[in-house]
Order: sequence, then C-alpha cells, then structure tokens
Amino acid sequence: MLAPVPLLSASRQNLWRLILIRFLVLAAQAGSVGLAYKSELLPLPWFELSVTLCISLMLCVFTMIRLRGPWPVTELEYAVQLGLDLVIHSVLLFYSGGSTNPFVSYYLVPLTIAAAILPWLYTLTLSGLALGGYTLLLVWTHPLEVPSEPRQSLLIYGMWLSFALAAALITFFVSRMAGELRRQEEQRAERREEGLRDQQLLAVATQAAGAAHELGTPLATMSVLIKELRREHPEPMLQEDLAVLQEQVKLCKDTLQQLVRAAEADRRQAIVEQSSVDWLETTLNRWHLMRPEASYRYQCLGRGTPPRLMPPADLTQALLNLLNNAADACPEKLDIRLDWDHQWLQLSIRDFGAGVPLAIAEQLGRPFFTTKGKGFGLGLFLSQASVTRAGGTVKLYNHEEGGTLTELKLPRSYGSA
Repeated sequence: MLAPVPLLSASRQNLWRLILIRFLVLAAQAGSVGLAYKSELLPLPWFELSVTLCISLMLCVFTMIRLRGPWPVTELEYAVQLGLDLVIHSVLLFYSGGSTNPFVSYYLVPLTIAAAILPWLYTLTLSGLALGGYTLLLVWTHPLEVPSEPRQSLLIYGMWLSFALAAALITFFVSRMAGELRRQEEQRAERREEGLRDQQLLAVATQAAGAAHELGTPLATMSVLIKELRREHPEPMLQEDLAVLQEQVKLCKDTLQQLVRAAEADRRQAIVEQSSVDWLETTLNRWHLMRPEASYRYQCLGRGTPPRLMPPADLTQALLNLLNNAADACPEKLDIRLDWDHQWLQLSIRDFGAGVPLAIAEQLGRPFFTTKGKGFGLGLFLSQASVTRAGGTVKLYNHEEGGTLTELKLPRSYGSA
C-alpha cells in the first residue's frame, strides 16, 4: 500500500498564508508609492520608503527560505513575525503622513490574525505594540506639505481602499487560519480518543491473556470427566447430551489454542493472504459450529474477482463477535450479504430481532456496556477497535422492516500484498 502524503502543520500553513498577505500588502503599498511618485501628487521621501519596502520584501523571502527547513513553527516565532509587520507598517506610515494616512487601519489586520490563532498573552503584547506605534505617529511623524484639496480627495479614496483591503484579508485569510486550527484540534481530539481506546484494549487484552491461561486446566478436567461419564452411562439420550457437551468443550480448547497460534503468527507476521469470499465462508463455518442453533442465508453480491485480504486474527474475531450479536438478537433467518466495489468491501448482517432502542443507541460500542442479561459488553467494542485499526467502520442501524442491520466496511486494499 502507498504511504500517506504528509500534511503541513497548521502553524506552518498559517505562516505561508502570512507570507501571501505580505506580498499582497507589499504590492498595494508599492503600487501606491509608485502612483504617487509618477503623478507627483505628494512630496514623499522616496528613498526612505523604497528602503522600507525592500526590507519588507527581504523579510518575505527570508521567511520562505526558513519554511523550507525542518524546524517547527512555534507560537513565539509567529508572534515575532506579526510584530515585524507592525514595525514595518509603522515606519511606512511615519514617512507617509503618520496618523493621517488612511492605511493606518491596517494595524487591525495583524491584530485580528493574532487574536484568531495565538494565545492571549502574545495578542496582548502585539496590541500594545500597535497601540504604541499609533500613539507615536500622533505626535511624531515626518513632515509633509500637501495642499488641502488633494489631501481631502486622497484621504477619502485611501480610506475606502484601506477598508476594502483589510476586509478582504480578514474575511479570507483569517477564516482560513482559524479553520486550520480547528482541524488540528479535531485531529488532536481523535488521537486522544484513539489513545484512550488503546489503553482500554490493552487492559482487556491483559485480562484475556490471564483468563485464557487459567481456563486451560478446568477445560482439560471437564474433557476427562465427560469421557468417563460417556463410558459409565450408555443411555442414548444422555449420550447425545454428553456428546454435545464434549464438542463444546473441544471447541473452547481449540479456540484457546487458536488464540495462541494466532498471537505467534502475528508476532512472526505469518498471516496468509486469501480471497475475501474464502475468508468469510471459513469464518461462517467456524461460527456455525459455535452456534448450531442459528440459521442464516448467505449471498455474495459482488461482481468480478473477489478482493484478496490478509486478515489478522483479531479481524476474524471481530466478525465472529458481530455474528454472535446478531444471533443473540434472533438466531433464525439471519441475512448475510457480501459486496464490494473499487474502494470498499462491505459485509451486512441483518437479524429479525427487536432492534436497537434509540435511547441507548449512542452507548453501543462502549466498553462494558451491554443490552443483554449476560455478557461483559466487550464484543462490539473489540470489534469496532479491530475494524477501525484496519481502516474500516462498523455501524448498526434499525432496519425499516424490523430488526438490526450491522454494516462492516473494509478498504478493498487492506492487507493485500
């Protein structure tokens, strides 16, 4: 199977977006300065403004080179980058009218970005830096001599352009940045949930290993006693019951031995590739020995060559658990269907029981939760964990015609060579 393509972290993607914002603002600033220079409307200090714009361009290039390295983007680095933007903007305003420049409202763009993605302490620091720069521009700026009529006209159009630029940047880029952070938080929540589930699985596996070791002795004792009872009591009816009991004890012993063999095979990675149809039919035959009272109808609906799988032992056990759940609900006339397409292998199991009450539907699949009078509430939980680890899903529905529909989906390429 192909390895997944690594995705950029949210912080790295947001820093790339900040570079794009810088280029857009730099283009607008350079265009405004160039237009003023060509039209000779304003007597601006062209050399100082050109140097400041070149510094801004160098910062963009340096940041792009830095992002090609393996170093992670920290929140402190991002705050420093925004602080440099505020300083450069303050210098440009100093040489182009100070607080009377309509582009003074651009101070809000870096602050909005900081409020959206940075902790409050960094945002508070940047707010103080922006407020301090604005305050200094009120009392200290490079003197400009501009006639009153052109100044009023430039102020009006400049305010409109400044508002349009700030609104576009905030609406598009800040929403994208906040979306990346939300996606990252969702991934962290999923990883925490997976970690909790793995801890629960480890606890269950530890208990199961101990129970399997302890069950060997009583099962051997029961097998010996059943053989002695069959010799001492030749009555036909009793012989039939003892034969069934002996088969069930043998099945338990075989299950424990298979558990040991499966663990050894998994340790050695000795899992055999087989057809999905063969895997299902073999599992159904084994399950029917465990549940001889159950009756079912099996249909293979897929067309073409069946997908080939390398199912580990826990995936087979997950399927057995789902079949047992359906048989517990109603052991008669189970409807089992296998289908596939270019992407998924889908197995559906329908029983004709009472269905799943809506009040407890959301709790199904949690460990130690069961709707039965017997059992430990681990079957569906372990099944979901095994199927999820294989990249698939397990879902339960109340069928519109009654009963419960269990749907197991596996990626078609799972485990294939």
